[in-house]
Amino acid sequence: MTQSAGPESFGRVAEDMTVYVRTPEGERAVGQMPDVTPEEALAFYVRRFQALELEVNLLVARVRQQNLSPEEARKSVATVRGTLKDASAVGDLAALEAQLDSLGPVLAQQSEQRKQARAEQSASTRAAKEEMVAEAERIAAGNDWRGGVNRFRDLLEQWKSLPRIDRPTDEALWHRFSTARTSYTKRRKAQFAEQAQRRDAARVTKEKIIAEAETLADSTDWGPTSAAFRDLMQRWKAAGPAPREVDDQLWSRFRGLQDRFFGARQAQQETENAEFAENQRAKEALLAEFEPQVVPVQDLDASRAAYRTLLERWSEIGKVPRDAMRPLDGRLRALENAVREAEEENWRRTDPEARARAEETAAKLRAQIATLEERAEKAEARGNTKAAQEARAGAETYRTWLEQAERAVQDFSG
Repeated sequence: MTQSAGPESFGRVAEDMTVYVRTPEGERAVGQMPDVTPEEALAFYVRRFQALELEVNLLVARVRQQNLSPEEARKSVATVRGTLKDASAVGDLAALEAQLDSLGPVLAQQSEQRKQARAEQSASTRAAKEEMVAEAERIAAGNDWRGGVNRFRDLLEQWKSLPRIDRPTDEALWHRFSTARTSYTKRRKAQFAEQAQRRDAARVTKEKIIAEAETLADSTDWGPTSAAFRDLMQRWKAAGPAPREVDDQLWSRFRGLQDRFFGARQAQQETENAEFAENQRAKEALLAEFEPQVVPVQDLDASRAAYRTLLERWSEIGKVPRDAMRPLDGRLRALENAVREAEEENWRRTDPEARARAEETAAKLRAQIATLEERAEKAEARGNTKAAQEARAGAETYRTWLEQAERAVQDFSG
């Protein structure tokens, strides 16, 4: 019978449905199952063997991976070996025994390794504990109330995991560690007692804030009430945390009041926005209707009348969305500017004083031209060609100015 043979090959089922297993010591009965087929009976005891096989394999793996101490491993091996001795199972039980036997040298080697490790660890344990004591004393002198308590817990667990050294040294180090831990605990309790007082004061403050918020939650005075809620929020933050068991409840109440107010304000704004959007469409339609009647300004009276009608109808329409205000106002101002500029141009052209000034300027220029031409003729008569040329050049310059002045007079003439 080879070791690779299936477990069922180590058993048989007699006619009376008694199941037998073959072992190196001979064949023995493991049980009887009269109400099933021979195959089912054999399969039942094979499954028992497979469970034992799994148990042995796991134990071997744990021992070889040193997940158990040699002492624990030997006890486990003995326990499993006792289970195999009279196991009601069908399979190569001898092979399982052999696997357990193979652990003997392994455990012997592990025991020796552990002995050496304990010797090495003993040399370093004192330094490790002294380092832990020094850290504990540093923590005890500080104010890290959350991290410190966790670190003390970790240090205590590490201390427990370390082996003992000589008794006097071990007790002296433990006394220092314990003293530091006690000192830290006392200071921490005093700190948290003070913190509890502050949390109680915060609870009272927040309850007052909630009472104020209750008086504001149904207000429709949106601007001032929004500012009041912002102030309450600042005071809430400044109050600090209340006791944990009520802080969330207090916040939920305060937040609910805020949501009630701001939800109502949002609903109002949405209603207004819908109305404003309709107003925007109305003003855009109004501009589309009157812009062609106002500009370009060809008939000032007609453009002015159209613009006044536009303004009258414009004022009857309410507010528009904020982002539409500037574009609409820009188009309206463009019409206003066009009418105003046309009015200014009309006034400039019909202003009698300005016309008189323009005519006076033209007359003065004509007189100056006449004077320069006369001066040129006299210079030529004297034979002073240079002076004559200078006078005629000056006259030509004044003629250019005269042309501009005469055009201005013509503008006033319409």
